[in-house]
Amino acid sequence: MEVLTPKQKAFYEEQGYLLVENRIPEQALEDIRAEIARFTEEARAMTASNDRIDLEDSHRPEAPRLRRIKLPHTISEPVARLMRSDHVLAPVRDLIGPDLRLHTTKLNMKSAGFGAAIEWHQDFAFYPHTNDDVLAVAVILDDMGLENGPLMVFPGTHRGPIFDHHAEGHFCGAMDLDAAGLDLADAVPLTGPAGSISIHHARIVHGSALNTSDRDRRLLFYEMMAADAFPVMGSMTKFESLEDYDSRMLCGRPTIEPRLAPVPVRVPLPGPLREGSIYEIQKGTAKRSFETLK
Repeated sequence: MEVLTPKQKAFYEEQGYLLVENRIPEQALEDIRAEIARFTEEARAMTASNDRIDLEDSHRPEAPRLRRIKLPHTISEPVARLMRSDHVLAPVRDLIGPDLRLHTTKLNMKSAGFGAAIEWHQDFAFYPHTNDDVLAVAVILDDMGLENGPLMVFPGTHRGPIFDHHAEGHFCGAMDLDAAGLDLADAVPLTGPAGSISIHHARIVHGSALNTSDRDRRLLFYEMMAADAFPVMGSMTKFESLEDYDSRMLCGRPTIEPRLAPVPVRVPLPGPLREGSIYEIQKGTAKRSFETLK
């Protein structure tokens, strides 16, 4: 164990999530906030989302509203630097081992008063793998309380089934809590001061409400897996070649021997009717749990 205690690891394995406060240095946070300001200025010239920035439906060039920066590690040096630091990787190694591969990154932004919700879902429904040593690290960039749309999880659901994320015969990236037998009262909000990180298992049910507060709520996600977890046929995980896949190694050694584990799998096929980020995919859901933007 590098930084976590045996008690913390046992909690993660039992509950499917972990919150570690004050993990990220203040300078790293300031550098990333400055990058967000840079992308916000870039959005002033935009009228539609592109391959770098995902815009709120209410975005206007004179009043830029960003809901996601896509693959920020590819377009922001501070994001890439933090991703490869022990501030992020050490706790992950403690949980799933020394050989880690990047799945993706995203910077989700819920601006004060209008930040969009994300419906309940399981990441593993989007990208099933041969084993479930797959997780997401969320870097909390702003102090996060109950009122500004924190990430919420259903403890223990990472040990259950992969629920139906389809609507009208197509994958919609969202699930019906009632159909899954889940009670909203059992959801746990992952709140904490800026500089904290939360880690959640790819199979845990999670989502987040609108930000109705007067404070921004920005989360930087690093999604990764053990190097011997390979996507199954039909997964939304894409790579062009073994060389491309191995280029995503964050630490340790790659392998061509996938580890097979008896994990539940549903493939996200037929694919969503709407292309784009999860915000667009989830517009196909038949039943929403959270309010939508006006």
